[in-house]
Amino acid sequence: METMISATHLYKNFRRAGGLTHAVTGLDLHVDAGEIYGLVGPDGAGKTTALRLLCGALRPDPGNKDTAPAITIAGRDMLRQTDAARAALGYLAQRFSMYEDLTVLENLRFFAEVRGLKTAEWQPRCQQTLQFVGLAEYTNRRAGQLSGGMKQKLGLAAALVHQPKVLLLDEPTTGVDPVTRQDFWQLLIRLVAEEGIAALVSTPYMDEAARCQRVGFMRQGKLLVEGTPESLRQRLDGRILELYGQPLGLLRRLAQADPQVEDAQMFGDRLHLRVQAGTTQAMIERLKQVIPTAGGQIDLVRPIPPGLEDVFIALLDESEG
Repeated sequence: METMISATHLYKNFRRAGGLTHAVTGLDLHVDAGEIYGLVGPDGAGKTTALRLLCGALRPDPGNKDTAPAITIAGRDMLRQTDAARAALGYLAQRFSMYEDLTVLENLRFFAEVRGLKTAEWQPRCQQTLQFVGLAEYTNRRAGQLSGGMKQKLGLAAALVHQPKVLLLDEPTTGVDPVTRQDFWQLLIRLVAEEGIAALVSTPYMDEAARCQRVGFMRQGKLLVEGTPESLRQRLDGRILELYGQPLGLLRRLAQADPQVEDAQMFGDRLHLRVQAGTTQAMIERLKQVIPTAGGQIDLVRPIPPGLEDVFIALLDESEG
């Protein structure tokens, strides 16, 4: 597969009142055509800064004398051929950035003409793109009158109007309802499959990360680990227990007190326990003894396959340790 996004040795620092903030530190990323890469991390991890570096909105800082930064988009050098590289990508920012007083079609026409498309090119392309994202019936509606989900679809349409080879999407579904999130991802998956573009998506949602071919976990500007969702989950195979009972607070305190329990997190009405490797069955037997003795009740305790949430929490704990 052809590599459409290639970034090596990316650094970005910001001077603020509290001192120097290392927003991105030594980031290396590679995304192929036809691939969706999910960039996941807590607030302040550096995801937005990374995307702004990739689209040329920010210039990277020098790393050290042996590692010069490099960014290539669809074979074009973003640092030396910025306009040519930008022509090959579409970017959807975290915040809605369309003109709210213009209609849906007027917004698309504006962005198409900014990209240099002539009337004979942008008219059919706009109609095709609006049809694709499900906004063909709303061409004359002002952008400010659209729902949150429709605004995100308009933002995606604007990013697609010039037929880019690369898409950079910064938390595109934050703040929209679950149905709209599902619709948006179905659009994205179909788009990547049909047009073979490369998509880099930052997201706070683990269910969205699981839809990506590869996932990278960021913290404090660094890429901690990357891989397929399945390969990342395998890091915790045999180490996650699901515990359901009452009172939940007591169950959590008792679990956390055990030296072989590395972490105990609430997942809805039950707990996920991360235990040391090779201790699963022993932990189950011990919990069945300790919890009733302390006045608690166990309704269910069993090993379960780890989720990406479990992996992410473990990675955060490792990075803090």
